[in-house]
Amino acid sequence: MSIDKVSTVPDAMQLAQKIDGHVRLLKDSPVIIHRQKQKGRDGASQSSSPLEEHRSIHEFTVKDYRGKDVNLGIYKGKVLLVVNVASKCGFTGTNYSQLTQLYNKHKNKDFEILAFPCNQFLYQEPGTSQAAKEYACTRYNAEYPIFQKVRVNGQDTAPVYKFLKASKTGFLGSRIKWNFTKFLVDKEGKVIDRFATTTTPLSIEARIVEALEQK
Repeated sequence: MSIDKVSTVPDAMQLAQKIDGHVRLLKDSPVIIHRQKQKGRDGASQSSSPLEEHRSIHEFTVKDYRGKDVNLGIYKGKVLLVVNVASKCGFTGTNYSQLTQLYNKHKNKDFEILAFPCNQFLYQEPGTSQAAKEYACTRYNAEYPIFQKVRVNGQDTAPVYKFLKASKTGFLGSRIKWNFTKFLVDKEGKVIDRFATTTTPLSIEARIVEALEQK
């Protein structure tokens, strides 16, 4: 059975959550905590948190699908919905279709969607960044920006995603659990809400409108 069938998604998500739970238990073990405290006492360098380094998403520069720099400061004054997308996921059709509907309805009201392809969840975005963009634009008429593929978890997490996750944690912690996790960002560049994969784009339209109405 192909991994992009809807029927496989709940099992895959449950597996990912179990793995995440084991990792969190290990991190919280007395041995690990003791070593972390000892490291701090020994004066080892401690990296600052993303929220200490950055106060707004507008401070970040990312790459577009062609690899060119994009300063997110160009989105000052806009409400943003930031989404990690994938082309071969059971949630792809619903999310891409509804993202297009949301964008077409609110794009002239200072609303923007920022899509970041990611291949970390069962390798469901295996192609290039350009292939991801072409798929979304051709099949779902996406007109919003689709950026270069990124990692959203682990040591190589994109800086902008470190900021997003630190700003709003999910039900099981800060880690992104699956494709199409959504972050709502206000006009000042601050994260005001986070929505799980299973929360459809149209179901959060009222929250988006509320953010758009804020002065």
